Amino acid sequence: MAQLFAIFITVFLAELGDKTQLATVLFAADGKTSPFLVFLAAAAALVASTALAVALGVAAERWLGMVPLKLIAGIGFIAIGAWTVWDHFQPASA
Repeated sequence: MAQLFAIFITVFLAELGDKTQLATVLFAADGKTSPFLVFLAAAAALVASTALAVALGVAAERWLGMVPLKLIAGIGFIAIGAWTVWDHFQPASA
């Protein structure tokens, strides 16, 4: 149960404020589509993309079992964060 909670919280927090959520807000706010249909379509899209991610993760584990994927992913996130911070402090180009 603790693993389920950890996965839920991690994905929930990762999705807050991302471009997918903002697009969903815009679809719901435009008034042309029922909010229920926006919810169903967005939920189905998230389920489908999550299913693809799980399938790829399972396949990656089988083929790359000896490669430290969590370490590689962590280093990748740190690199993206460092790049973002570095870019922030660069002088603005004209």
